[in-house]
Amino acid sequence: MSFFHELAHQYIDGEWRTGSGSWDIIDFNPYNGEKLAAVTVATALEVDQAYRAAERAQQEWAATNPYERRAVLERALRITGERADEIAEAIIDELGGTRLRAAYEVRGVTEVLREAVRQSLRPTGRLLPAVSDGRENRLYRLPVGVIGVINAFNFPFLVGMKSVAPALALGNAVVVKPHQSAPVVGGGLIARIFEDAGLPAGLLNVLITDSAEIGDAFIEHPVPKVISFSGSDRVGRHIAATAAGFFKRTILELSGNSALVVLEDADIDYAVRVAVFSRFLYQGQVSMANRILVDRSVAAEFTERFTAEVAALKSGDPRDPETRIGPVVNAFQADALTGLVDRAVADGATALVRGRTRGNVVEPTVLTDLPDGSPLLAQEILGPVALLMTFDGEDDAVRIVNDSPYGLSGAVHTGDAERGVRFAQRIVSGMFHVNGSTVQDDPLVAFGGEKTSGVGRLNGEAVVEAFTTQKWMSIQHGRSVFPF
Repeated sequence: MSFFHELAHQYIDGEWRTGSGSWDIIDFNPYNGEKLAAVTVATALEVDQAYRAAERAQQEWAATNPYERRAVLERALRITGERADEIAEAIIDELGGTRLRAAYEVRGVTEVLREAVRQSLRPTGRLLPAVSDGRENRLYRLPVGVIGVINAFNFPFLVGMKSVAPALALGNAVVVKPHQSAPVVGGGLIARIFEDAGLPAGLLNVLITDSAEIGDAFIEHPVPKVISFSGSDRVGRHIAATAAGFFKRTILELSGNSALVVLEDADIDYAVRVAVFSRFLYQGQVSMANRILVDRSVAAEFTERFTAEVAALKSGDPRDPETRIGPVVNAFQADALTGLVDRAVADGATALVRGRTRGNVVEPTVLTDLPDGSPLLAQEILGPVALLMTFDGEDDAVRIVNDSPYGLSGAVHTGDAERGVRFAQRIVSGMFHVNGSTVQDDPLVAFGGEKTSGVGRLNGEAVVEAFTTQKWMSIQHGRSVFPF
């Protein structure tokens, strides 16, 4: 466990430190309960130190030749590849991720870093026409300065890197606050990769702490100009409101209640495989496929095959290469999911598959016949619980999909791809896929949600909008004529 003890520290201005708080965050293996590390929390003092270090370092970094910035990102990409196996082991230990899920996340990070290498050399400005003779308009793209990143627990290496890597590539500095359940994979690991890649001190800082210790200091501090947050819509609302009071920009990747829709002309075998992957990747702790909607005319066939596939998923030790369902993040979540299923059944739902809860391993459950108005139909479910629903025709399917406060992702399966496109155009969501999984993330394509699933986008061109600002300079060649 030396890996965890080494990286489970505050990382401020290029130094690994012990926090000055009066209590510790304990980092546990969610499968076997093993204590991985104890981290003394950072206080508001360390928040200030980290942001001030970032502020000092960022000015020189922004003026650095972009080819030098690119070289750091290239080294970070190489280091990530060289340490892929070690990183995967950390994901399994700290997050309970299966080997398949760990490999999925490491691949995602390498693609993000490849794109960040390219983003280092993005055009920094352009010339625009002027309405007056003899005037030249220049529009510069400049880094915003310092960005605060509040990371999630479910894909913390990938989600954190989606903000950190492009922000650094574009000339910014970053301070990361990882989730308490992922202090190493979502924080210390990212810092170590960039430290070993030669990133100058102060440009990336990691604060392991909790709002119980620092309140809103991470958001309210005067240095950061952008707060990038991934997590629940409840916390996202608070962050958005707090940041707005200080005129800060927010990028919010929030909760989801996404749906995978199976039309009557779909390839049922394929749709079943995609639905199982979409809902049960990383124990269902993904906000991108709670509901499985099936046209009534093919519902019996789909249900039989889907429930058989779900029931066959192996649950247990995430180190076993055959395991598909490992532990959820902690005992609180395991108990909450068990209670959620019990209440749903008590309220009239039918459990086509009813998984047991063994420690933090929650076996898969498939619920159907949920009563109209069931709160479960409109909420995010971060666990291996699928809601199977039927519909009568496309209009009914569109109504059900859109009857949600969220609009993150989704998918439709059909034998006619253009029919699928027309269907997708009617759905209010940031992302929707035809004949694919609901869980997709392409570093070139804007990632984010509508409604209460978030504000702003990451990836590709979107990160330029997120992490830079525009400055207009005009130059008058010759003399203008003024009316007075």
